[in-house]
Amino acid sequence: MPFREINAKMVEAQVLPGQRLFSQRGAMLAYRGEVSFTPNVGGGQGGVMSMIGRRVAGEATPLMTVEGHGTVLFGHGGHHVQVVNLSGDTLCVEADRLLAFDGSLQQGTLFLGAQGGVMGMVRGQVTGQGLFTTTLKGHGAVAVMAHGGVIELPITPGRSVHVDPQAYVAHYGEVRNKLSTALGWRDMVGRGSGEAFQLELSGQGAVFVQASEEKL
Repeated sequence: MPFREINAKMVEAQVLPGQRLFSQRGAMLAYRGEVSFTPNVGGGQGGVMSMIGRRVAGEATPLMTVEGHGTVLFGHGGHHVQVVNLSGDTLCVEADRLLAFDGSLQQGTLFLGAQGGVMGMVRGQVTGQGLFTTTLKGHGAVAVMAHGGVIELPITPGRSVHVDPQAYVAHYGEVRNKLSTALGWRDMVGRGSGEAFQLELSGQGAVFVQASEEKL
């Protein structure tokens, strides 16, 4: 169920009989054809556990199930929209950045602290980013939102990428994440990004970075 980019802030999705997609509530701008929009109380394909993961993270973003036969225009809040096409990879993205995605993708929840240890937990406490990140795996398309445009930075073995946690949007591939700081524990208090923290991503894949540090 591909997405077609209309402009930097809108995408069009084809809805076909027997298939479905999920979208953030309030993301539908217009549609053509016989298309239905139903609130999803089960947290999407990931079911209750996927929903619980988002609620624990404070990321209980409501989802709508979209079905029928037609086309739908999606956008939200004037945010920049980036389409990511997955070919068996796993995309990690904060739930509130999801605009719409293929219903065939397998949903899950990643606890970032599991890879980053204590420093990964600090990311959630100090920077305002969630400890839990939504994962989408399989073959299909995902439309994510960001502020001020998005750039995709490749991550290759031996060449890790350091990202301001507030500028992080999503990443995919066989990637490990670790949060580090250039400051001491006393200096970290009250500082949420930039000089205080760096999210280090290593392995094989790519990371999407937004132009603005504003959180959705």
